[in-house]
Amino acid sequence: MAFNVGILKLPVIKLSSEGPVVTAWQSFLKDAQFPIDVVDGDFGKQTDQATRSYQQKNGLTADGVVGNMTYVKALNQGLILKLDIPANTLLSYLGFGEAEVKDLQASLNKAGQLNPPLKPDGDFGYTSSKGLAEAYKKRDVRLRSELEEALSNATKQKLGQDLTPALDILNGYAKIQRFCLSGPHWIDSFPTSKLISDLASPFRQRVEAFQKALIDAGCQVIITATHRPKERAYLMHYAATIDRQDIAPKYVPSMAGVNIEWEHYTNAGSLQAAKDMVEAYGVGGNPVSLNSRHIQRLAIDWNVTWNGKINIRDGNGRMVSVGDPANAALNRTLWTVGSSYGVYKLSNDPPHWSVDGY
Repeated sequence: MAFNVGILKLPVIKLSSEGPVVTAWQSFLKDAQFPIDVVDGDFGKQTDQATRSYQQKNGLTADGVVGNMTYVKALNQGLILKLDIPANTLLSYLGFGEAEVKDLQASLNKAGQLNPPLKPDGDFGYTSSKGLAEAYKKRDVRLRSELEEALSNATKQKLGQDLTPALDILNGYAKIQRFCLSGPHWIDSFPTSKLISDLASPFRQRVEAFQKALIDAGCQVIITATHRPKERAYLMHYAATIDRQDIAPKYVPSMAGVNIEWEHYTNAGSLQAAKDMVEAYGVGGNPVSLNSRHIQRLAIDWNVTWNGKINIRDGNGRMVSVGDPANAALNRTLWTVGSSYGVYKLSNDPPHWSVDGY
């Protein structure tokens, strides 16, 4: 392969280097099974040793310095897809000139059935990048072969023996961009805990004591949520906010560590993806709080039911008789028992209990 590494303007990185290129390098090493515990953008001793091991394995000078020769080898092995670079820079690296970019834009229109179609202007900017992601969303694994079929003979001749690896890399890039787009696939990211042990102390101990009393009284207790990561709350909140059309997708603020693209190729696509996320999360039409008690580890959602009448010990050691309704979401007597343990019911949210009732 004869790709133009100089286009990427990658800095030499080594021990004590920091930044996004270091993060990409660490992620590449980790995926290649070299010993990287934390991908943090800090080129420390562990990254230095892993770099030397990588270099030694690949017949390079094992000096721990990531320069041109190491980059060339690693980029061909997948590092290119770890770098946060715009599509037009990637295409320049792959050998696409203006004519080839125009051909690619026209080929995406054909393979991805884009509507409205991209303007084949040779500038693979924001709109074309969205079009690439949209094409992968529509065609998925078929896009790679359909693009190759649609490209002109002139482009294929220009790229020559680099055509196959270039399309492989472009397809990998398109897949990454596609899965950055908002949609129901995001619900698997930043999962909510169902463990009481993930609650903050002393609230955790209060919940444990109340749970024991419930179980001892014969209740069935099913925990559905404890700690909700702030990233998940962000996703849930803005999916609902977009779905309600209270904010345009392009104006949603970004959040560190959440590489989501709310704005799709078309506004209709953006709104549909947000709606699908809302349905997948099961949050209804109301945006969840960005600073809820769940985020603070001070709330629990659970379903508590029983049969007939139960006798339960409250937080003061007294036995309390609790009858119908046999569901903690509705039984105010049980709410009072919970408050004696320091676990308070939020009346308008059926499964929700917290440190203060919010």
